[in-house]
Parts: sequence; structure tokens; C-alpha cells
Amino acid sequence: MRLIYTIGIWFYTLGVRLAALFGHEKARQMVEGWKRWPQEVAKLSHDRPTVWFHAASLGEFEQARPVLEEYRRRHPDHQVLVTFFSPSGYEIRKNYALADAICYLPMDTPRNVRRFVSAANPKTVFFVKYEFWYNYLKALRNRGVKTYIFSTIFRPDQYFFKWYGKWFLHQLRDDFVHLFVQNDESLHLLQNHGIGQCSLAGDTRFDRVHQIAEAAESNAVAESFLEGYEGKVLVAGSTWPPDEQVLAHVRETNGDRFPGRIILAPHMINEEHLKGIEELFPDSVRYSVLNKGDSQPDTQHSTQKTPKVLIVDNIGLLSKLYRYADVAYIGGGFGVGIHNILEAVTFGKPVFFGPNYEKFQEAHDIIARGGGWSIRGEYDMEEGDFMRLMTHPEAMEKASQECLDYMQENLGSTEKILAVIEN
Repeated sequence: MRLIYTIGIWFYTLGVRLAALFGHEKARQMVEGWKRWPQEVAKLSHDRPTVWFHAASLGEFEQARPVLEEYRRRHPDHQVLVTFFSPSGYEIRKNYALADAICYLPMDTPRNVRRFVSAANPKTVFFVKYEFWYNYLKALRNRGVKTYIFSTIFRPDQYFFKWYGKWFLHQLRDDFVHLFVQNDESLHLLQNHGIGQCSLAGDTRFDRVHQIAEAAESNAVAESFLEGYEGKVLVAGSTWPPDEQVLAHVRETNGDRFPGRIILAPHMINEEHLKGIEELFPDSVRYSVLNKGDSQPDTQHSTQKTPKVLIVDNIGLLSKLYRYADVAYIGGGFGVGIHNILEAVTFGKPVFFGPNYEKFQEAHDIIARGGGWSIRGEYDMEEGDFMRLMTHPEAMEKASQECLDYMQENLGSTEKILAVIEN
């Protein structure tokens, strides 16, 4: 089975290299990153212990940060190595100050594994959520390296628990010192399949978004946009075109019942997408334009002197902008899946999102508590709980408190993880 797995990795690597040759930007970044890892890892000293954190992408890295930063605080003599699989993580966090070395993870072939593990020489390794690289895991176990995974979720339909997945299940049992899972279902699944070195630790994202909320500073551009306005504010985060079309339709047909100001942060900020948003919201201004001090958007679509929609056309601001919301809309639910709802929930903001949320435990939880709702389209927003919140202050207050209570009850995952490791 390991041979079949490794052949699959070789074919995947070949596919990435071919895509890079034909101009695929992310594939090109990955191939270039694979070439640079030796220079980056060479920054590490073999005279000091190295702890290695691996995250697939930006979201998983943000999950890792509370553990990484607390581990570093407790062990200032240790070095930190951070690796990414995806450009969406590496390109944004390649200058992260608390890491001594940051690079792409070489693909999981035996030769790459031998070279990388020997060069990095980690003492402890943390994988985040769904990162199961079996040749790396075997090599780390053979070297006696303590390897953990946290914030992970297991479901009965995963390949581990199928008749053909026994080999993969054995790797979980043999290669990890401990597995920290998010929910009871995951814990019981592992235990029922003979994996005892596991425990319920929750999701470190709660700790991370709480950190962000605690450290959030005011935003001069957002406050300038909202200056003098006293009505409801909607912050729509990580939106895609279907999300934006729903919001534009409901806004157009509901007039004064809809929030009078919108801060909209799309998931993609390429020019074509931004122009499409401006077509849907003619009374909009781009964040970058307002940041220059211009009173009006520099766009042919603007028709009003006072813009009512702020389009956030840069990265890294969204999590701090939710503080200005009365209610939040989280994008992605009409596509592959919703984005991070906790960034809004931590500020006590009720959340709405599209129908594709099944794999997100926090979405199920917040719906059950009455702090969030899923919509299937324009009708659900127009006739359902969204408009009820807009017109009933007591309902808004109750939903907001449920969000705050939910966050408070789920903090502490980082401490649970480190307590097990250090004891």
C-alpha cells in the first residue's frame, strides 16, 4: 500500500510540474518553492532543538498560531520551522516573525523525505487538521521524533474507516504520539478503531480568533466610511459572485429594511471581480480609494456623493472589520463551502451563510444556538430571520449574546494540547 501511495504522490508531483510549464501560477509558485527549501532550512542550527509546524494553507496556519506562539513563549530556546503545502499560505505568511525558517514542504516521496527530515532534524512535529503525509510520518517515527496532530476531525465516511483504508488507519495508530480532535464523534471513531492515544481538545481557531478580537485596533478607513451614520451595518466577508448577487437582490427589493451600510470583503480581489461588484453596487467605493483620502470612488459606476458600500480590495483586514457589523454574512456557502464564521462570532455578531456548511461543526453549533442561520437564496433572507433581526432589537441582542457565549465556552484548546504534550 505504501508503494501505491508513493506512486500517487509521484503522479501528483508530475501534474504540478506540467501545470507550472503551462503557466498555472500556483503550480509555478509551488515548483519554485520546492527548489528553495534547502536554503531556508539551512538557517536552522543543529545546536538548538527544532519544533516543526506544518499547515496546508493559510487557514490551517491560523489554527496553528495559538499553539505555535504559546509553545515558543514557553520554550524560547527552541527554533521554529514552519512549512506550507499551498501558496495561499506560504505567500502570505512567508515573513512570519516568530518562525526561524519558513518554506514549502517538499512532496512526500522517500528521497525528499530523507533529505528534508535529515536537514531539519526536528525534535517535535505538529501537523494541523488534515495533514497526513505517510512517508514523512514513517521517517519521523523511525527517528524517534514526537509527532502530533491537532484540530483534526474524523467522519465515518472517510477512507480511514473503509475496508480499503486499514493501512491508513494503522499509520494513525503507529505514527502519531497523540491525536487531538475537535469533537466527540471523532474521538469515539478513533477509540472504536483501536486508537487510544487521542483526546478531545476542541478547535484552536477559537483561541486564534479570540486573540485577533482582543488585539483588534480601530480602522480609520472603515470609521471614515461610517462617520455620521447611525443605522445597521452589514459586514459581508469572503464573498463570491453568488453571495454578492443574493445580497444585491435583497438589498434592492427591501429598501430601508436592509442595512444602510455594507462593508464587503470579497474572497478574490482581482480587477474583473471588483468591477463585477461595482456593477451590482453602483453606490460603492473601494477601500484603496477611500484610503487615499478621496471622498468619492474613482469609478464610472459611482452615482452618489456618499457611498453606502465599502469594497475591501486588499487582504488581511476582514477579521478586524467584523467589529463594525451589526450582522455578518459569510461567503462560500453557494460554492465549495463557507469560510470562517468564527471571525465574526467572536465579536458577538450573528452570522448568515449559504447552504453548503455541512462539514463545518461551528456552523451547526451556532445554528443550534440561535446565533446563525443558513439561507438557500434571496427568499430566505427576505422572509426569514435576517429581516427579523433587522426589525427586532431584542432578537438581535439575544443572537449576539449566543455568539459570545459560544465563543467563551470553546476557548482553551491550546492549553489542553500543551498540557498533554508537556506532561
